Amino acid sequence: MNPMRVVVAPDSFKGSLSAAQVAACIADGVRAARPDAVVTSLPMADGGEGTLDALLAAWGAEAQVIDTVDAIGRPRRARWAISPDGRTGVVELAEASGLPHVADVTPQPLHASTRGTGAVARAVLDAGVAEVLVCLGGSASTDGGAGILTGLGVRLLDDDGAEVPDGGEGLARVSSLDLAGLHPRAREVRWRLAVDVTNPLVGEHGAAHVFGHQKGAGEGDAEYLDAALVRWAGVLERATGVRTHDLPGAGAAGGVPSGLVALLGAETEQGALLVAEAIGLPAALADADLVFTGEGSFDSQSVRGKVADGVARLAAASPARPPVVVIAGQVLLPAAQTREAGIAAAFSIAPGPIDLNELLGRTSTRLTDLAAQITSLRAVPAPR
Repeated sequence: MNPMRVVVAPDSFKGSLSAAQVAACIADGVRAARPDAVVTSLPMADGGEGTLDALLAAWGAEAQVIDTVDAIGRPRRARWAISPDGRTGVVELAEASGLPHVADVTPQPLHASTRGTGAVARAVLDAGVAEVLVCLGGSASTDGGAGILTGLGVRLLDDDGAEVPDGGEGLARVSSLDLAGLHPRAREVRWRLAVDVTNPLVGEHGAAHVFGHQKGAGEGDAEYLDAALVRWAGVLERATGVRTHDLPGAGAAGGVPSGLVALLGAETEQGALLVAEAIGLPAALADADLVFTGEGSFDSQSVRGKVADGVARLAAASPARPPVVVIAGQVLLPAAQTREAGIAAAFSIAPGPIDLNELLGRTSTRLTDLAAQITSLRAVPAPR
């Protein structure tokens, strides 16, 4: 009789534990209940913050570091990575252009940019990779990816031929593009953009109106930025023939996909599925008996492109079709909707009414205990 095979593929519990730490706690619980279990831990991410760490952990690789700037131009060091086979370079936008790095100053929604991420992308291209994976999420800017392109050598010009400033303010004045200085390998590699939203670039559901307030944009700022993004999309369309105004996912990370899709032929993909492919999750699920995933809050957004959704989809498509169980800080999705999403069950680590700070302090213990209890419910698997 073969040992029980368990795959552990959670997201992080933001503000508490990293995805790798969550996976380790759950794995400890599985082994406590079934010492003979074969546990495969594959920490996950949805393409946003934490994706770089998830990939580094899965690959057993170490990050590279580069001197760059943050979203408002201050010096910053940012990490990036190369896959073990040397083919894929990984850029996590939040490393250089993330919102937490500018939380110490008054928000600058019209001026913040992704130029620092462009410097990281340049370093990745210089390393000779065949494809670049850009992990979007946690952005401090709404610049349509213009900063990344600027970092790669593109010049954004106004009606008089002068370069426009960084950020949304510059997009409001841009009239044309000078591509003469574009990095020579920028159009030779494959660009893949990990996104976890389907919002278009502009309009009431676009980058500025939906996500701008998170970056300090008031109502007037959001209107200004939306108009700037419309102008930017028009410039891109005239230059490339590619329309990005209503492209699903183009509103991610302040509209970054618009510039990269139009000028570099980038492809947007569901972040969780892209990460899963990169770390080998589909192969691990092929003979699994049970799958654990998890995140801080399991709710309606969790089954719309987040990690739990990606794991459930891949499990359903695998030969073994193993049941997927979610362990979360809080569970807000009803059981019927959980099952509709292809998830067998979802459990909260909260033992009952409890103070949030106390729960955060007990997250590791509760994850391990709950994983052990759930594992104990599984019948001994039939011989293969």
